[in-house]
Amino acid sequence: MSDLLQAVEAPANENIPQLRPGDSVRVFIRIKEGNSERTQEFRGTVIRMGKSGNNANFTVRRIASNGIGVERTFLLKSPRLEKVIVERHSHVRRAQLYFLRGRTGKRSRLKTKFTA
Repeated sequence: MSDLLQAVEAPANENIPQLRPGDSVRVFIRIKEGNSERTQEFRGTVIRMGKSGNNANFTVRRIASNGIGVERTFLLKSPRLEKVIVERHSHVRRAQLYFLRGRTGKRSRLKTKFTA
């Protein structure tokens, strides 16, 4: 049975590093508009990592204009993901950072994790 599951499993995207909740990331995704394709950047904070296998995903939250929060969920094994760049790791004590939805401004900052 496990051989059958592995046969259906999508290949891992090597352009995606190890992600954790609290990471500040830049996600580059390919957008198709008509006949042309372009790359769009989505910059924000990882607020959750979901599941494993083919349905593995992560959600990134950013603050758009006028203080409106925008969240977008990406599939980890999607061929549309061009690359993910981790800019900064933050120190968090939660697996899901849903409390950031209710915070704006300086209250929504996370402490930077320093690695030696």
